Amino acid sequence: MSGSVDLKAKISFADFDKVDIRARTIVEAEPYPEARKPSIKLRIDFGAPLGIKKSSAQITTHYEPGELVGRQVMAVVNFPPRQIGKFMSEVLTLGFPDEGGEVVLAAIDKRVPNGGRLF
Repeated sequence: MSGSVDLKAKISFADFDKVDIRARTIVEAEPYPEARKPSIKLRIDFGAPLGIKKSSAQITTHYEPGELVGRQVMAVVNFPPRQIGKFMSEVLTLGFPDEGGEVVLAAIDKRVPNGGRLF
């Protein structure tokens, strides 16, 4: 995560609506030490019709794989897949940088159905 944001740049609601952000539940998490930056490999359940997708997330500072299983978070599902080392990441798990630049997951505070779309 880098770069600056032009707060004066405006997008239309139609532009925002193109980004498909969905709720999902992490069903598997395992360390991915082979990645260039330490990461965790996630298998996440979006429910029907998307099913289970894979993601690589640079969240090792604040999270252990075992504590992630069962947790609901948000992900962008309509970016093209991205090769992360030998792992194909199918969705982008969302988070915010803390004071040190380490990722804190964007979270959902009440349980919602898997696959629910942000609007």
